[in-house]
Amino acid sequence: MGKRRRLPEELGIFGVLVLVAVVMSFLSPEFMTLGNIQVLMLNGTVVAFLALGQTFVLLTGGIDLSVGSNIALTGMMAALAMRAGAPWWFAALVALAAGVVVGLVNGAIIHLVKLPPFIVTFSTFGICASIPKILTGAQSITVADPMFAVIGRGSLFGIPIPVILLAIVAVIFMVILKQTPAGVHIYAVGGNQDASRLAGVNIGRQILTVYAISGLCAGMGGIITTSRLMVGYPTAGSGNEQFYSIASAVVGGVSLFGGVGSILGALLGAILIATVSNGMNVVGVDSFWQPLVIGVIILVGVSLDAVRRRFTLTEGVGRLLNLKGARGSSAPPVPAEAPPQPGPVPGNTK
Repeated sequence: MGKRRRLPEELGIFGVLVLVAVVMSFLSPEFMTLGNIQVLMLNGTVVAFLALGQTFVLLTGGIDLSVGSNIALTGMMAALAMRAGAPWWFAALVALAAGVVVGLVNGAIIHLVKLPPFIVTFSTFGICASIPKILTGAQSITVADPMFAVIGRGSLFGIPIPVILLAIVAVIFMVILKQTPAGVHIYAVGGNQDASRLAGVNIGRQILTVYAISGLCAGMGGIITTSRLMVGYPTAGSGNEQFYSIASAVVGGVSLFGGVGSILGALLGAILIATVSNGMNVVGVDSFWQPLVIGVIILVGVSLDAVRRRFTLTEGVGRLLNLKGARGSSAPPVPAEAPPQPGPVPGNTK
């Protein structure tokens, strides 16, 4: 009997994405225009970067609530660096480094102090939101270097630079999770941290790694946001960015309980969230309806994840019971003593 081929888990979210795009195109012909698609991709890039970083954190069973304010911090660090005379590329590196530092602080506190990720990242959310305002007196910083605008406004062969950067980073992350020992360890930590520790996995290293990656992705979001506006805003990222990043990962199949999910699924989830948001704008739905719709999407996604997790657990227990039953019904082993001697064959007695 041939081995059954399993359908990709991301096929479901891809089907929903296609369905939503068809519905939005039917409701408004402007939805499928080239200009609107470019706007959709650009607006969804920052959330997609955050969703990729959030995926690493969620795979370990954690969560990062600091990514929104980390956008403001990293973008402002880039703007301040350029105002101090640094070249645009060095300012971008400063922003990325600041994002990684925030991630490392989150990971270190979570691992060493053993505090819940929700509490730690919610605290750093407030800290990162305040630092840009303290440094600038809550004033925006104008970016004068025109080369910095290429990151957020440039394009290559008609494809926006942020979309190209997102694709490159997504491919790198896919390779890390699927083809390297570090990826295996990340999944293992989210699946069963105690068993991973007994198997020799360095739990602290994996926790630091995933939160550093999340901070790096937030830094990319801060750079793109500042580059598009050419202004460093101390309140950037204070909208729905972190809310949408979690929604994108969860809707894309990344489990809030850890150990399940993929980069491709999170990327498709981010595209779906961006498509829904953009489609509602094009159709003319009031903006205050959008959080409601996204909230329903998150609730459905989390509910399906819980059902899938319960079904998987039940299926695993059933297999275990079947295995034990099969072993219990098997023939008992032959006793160690000598077998009885055969008696005389009837009809052959002398």
